[in-house]
Order: sequence, then C-alpha cells, then structure tokens
Amino acid sequence: MKRLGSAVVSMTLSALLPLFCAQKVSVIPLVPAANWQLTGKQTLGVDEIKSYGGDPAVESEYGVKSLEVRTYRLERASAQVVVESAADVSAAYGLLTYYQNESMHPEKTTEFAITGAQGSLMSRGRSFIRFLRPEGSEVSENDFRALLILVGGTRPTPDSVANLPSLLPASGLIPGSTKYVIGPIAAQRVLPNLRTDLIGFDQGAELQLGEYRVGNSRSTIVELSYPTPQIARLRFTRLSDALGLNQDRGANSIYGRRDVSFVFLALKASNKTAASELLDHFSVNQQLSWDQKYPGNQTIGQQLFALFVGNAFLTLVLAGSGLAGGLLIALSRRVTAKVFPALEWGHPESEHLIRLNLE
Repeated sequence: MKRLGSAVVSMTLSALLPLFCAQKVSVIPLVPAANWQLTGKQTLGVDEIKSYGGDPAVESEYGVKSLEVRTYRLERASAQVVVESAADVSAAYGLLTYYQNESMHPEKTTEFAITGAQGSLMSRGRSFIRFLRPEGSEVSENDFRALLILVGGTRPTPDSVANLPSLLPASGLIPGSTKYVIGPIAAQRVLPNLRTDLIGFDQGAELQLGEYRVGNSRSTIVELSYPTPQIARLRFTRLSDALGLNQDRGANSIYGRRDVSFVFLALKASNKTAASELLDHFSVNQQLSWDQKYPGNQTIGQQLFALFVGNAFLTLVLAGSGLAGGLLIALSRRVTAKVFPALEWGHPESEHLIRLNLE
C-alpha cells in the first residue's frame, strides 16, 4: 500500500510539473521604490523657462511668474524637475495640455501626467511640473516613474479635479491633441489661421480644442465657453460676420453653432455634413451649483483650524447678541417705568403679585 501511495504521488507531481514550468511569474510594483534624493533647488524668473523647453510669453499668460528648478539624485544619475506656479488649477492644467503632443502617452499609474522622449509633464493643483529625463545615464522607466510619484503623487486632490474644464467627447479624438487655452497668445500659437481677436478673451472666454479623425482626414473642433449666454450670442454673431460661418468655401470653410453659453466651431471639415456630425457630439446640460471659495495651498489641518475659529466666532456673536438683547429689554422696562408709569411694561413685578384682598 505504501508503494502504491508513493507511485500515485509521483505520477501526480509528474503531471503537474509541466504546468508549473509553463507559468511565468511576473511582479508588477505598484509604487516604484527608487530612492531619489533632493540635492538642490533654485528660483529663476519666468524668462528662463526657454532653457527648459518652455515659451515665456505663454507661461506668463497662464499666470507663471517664476519657476523653481530642483535637482534629484539617484546613485550616479541626476534629474532636474521644474515646478511652476500658475494662476489657478485650470491654468496649470492648460499648460499641461498646451505642451503635450501626439507622441506622448499618459502615465498609467499617475493621473494628469504624460511622458515623452524628453521627459514627463504633470499638473498638480496650481503647479505645472516638468520632469527632464537625465542625459547620458541609464535610468529605467520604473525609476523615472518613481520620481514622478515622489514629487507629485499618483493623483491630484478631488477639489482640484472638480475645478477643471469638462473633457471633450472621446469618440474620434486623437490622443494628445487636446488644448485648453485662456489667452490670445496661446490661441495664436495653436490656431494660427484663426483671428484670436474675435474670440473675446477680455470678456472671460475660454477655449478648448481637439483634433478629430474623420475617415482619412482630420478636423479641428474648437469649443468656446463664455460667462453668460448673452456674451456667447454677441460673439457668435461677430464670428459669423467675420468668418462667414456655415458657408461652403472649400478647404477654408468654417462651420459653427451656439448652444447656451458655448460656441462650437469645426475647422478643416471636408463638408457641412461631416462638420454637423462632429458638432453633434457636443451637448450642453445646464444645472445650478454653489460657488465655493478655492482653499488655495492650505493643508487639511489649516482648513480645520479655520473652520474651528469660524465656529467659535459665530458662537461668540450669538452669545453677544443674546446678552445685548436682554440688556435692551431691561433698559426699556426702566425707561418705560419712569416715562410711562401707568404701563405694565415698566412694572413686570405686578404680573406676578397675588392680592388676597382680605379685610
């Protein structure tokens, strides 16, 4: 019986051995563990951004006034990280979209970060961050990704994401072609054949565009958003008069329509039918929401402390109001007793006096 049992075990192991050998064990690190160390940093003017692949005029339009250049070291390799503070969360996101191109790809483990041959770009709150890939050194993709996570984490805060513009429709959109623009300089760079003075950035206009593939051709869709429907209507009229919207002019034809406070334009569309199909991807849903003050760079602890101070102040105001009201009532009774002695308001003790009228 022992020999039979041993034979059965041996046969079972022999049958399962090829299965174990055929399986390849792979380990995917969720958080790369490269030990990058900050070795130095310096603050430079916005004009120095041209040394790191940026456009000073565009950076200034998005609210950047200075930049901080940090140096990180990993063993024998070093990498530079350029941190820029933009005007707000959407401006930092706009810089990310402005400098991205179709050769870059999104980081799978890190939100709002894209990577190309020269390095990576990231937006975190009001910060736009450039990660310059080390030259002449062997740094693996995993180690370089660890630097991104060390500086910016894997995702931004929910509050900062809520303040970003809505994404363009994904159907037919070419990856890396989206641009978010808030001023005429960047608009002229991305739309050289469109008169930017017609857009109305001085009236609060915001521009978002994307390249869409239609068959074997490409078309550019421009989304213009305005603070009010009235401004959108006036701007759409100006655009129609100056550009001849919705008129068949061959390759120079521009088609467009207005929806509430948005204006949509289709550039380089082959015909009106193709432009209409693209424009039909866009729809506007209206809803009311409360505007909340952006907390800025305050930490959670600072926000909780401000909330505690506000509640304490409100409590003191309510208590003070109660004391002031009681004091006013007491003073009014005394004044009434002297000026109008016949009124009961000045003699509250009479209400509680019991008279037996005994004789």
